[in-house]
Amino acid sequence: MIQRVLIANRGEIALRILRSLHREGRQGVVVYSDADAQSPAVREADATFPLGPSPPRASCLRIHPLPAAAAATHRAAVHPGYR
Repeated sequence: MIQRVLIANRGEIALRILRSLHREGRQGVVVYSDADAQSPAVREADATFPLGPSPPRASCLRIHPLPAAAAATHRAAVHPGYR
């Protein structure tokens, strides 16, 4: 069974996915930009991974950091979120 999931989204979507994972007894890893560092999803996450500076083009909208985030946080799956 998958125990740890990286959530490749932010804000309310990430928070909803995270809470669903917790209800199932699973862990959620949240990626975030500097602007999201104090967001509810980051505060409730089991693990986090910083993606970079605040502008989305410089952090959250870049796909390249996600494989490193997934490897560094020892996740078993990646939830793409909603785009």
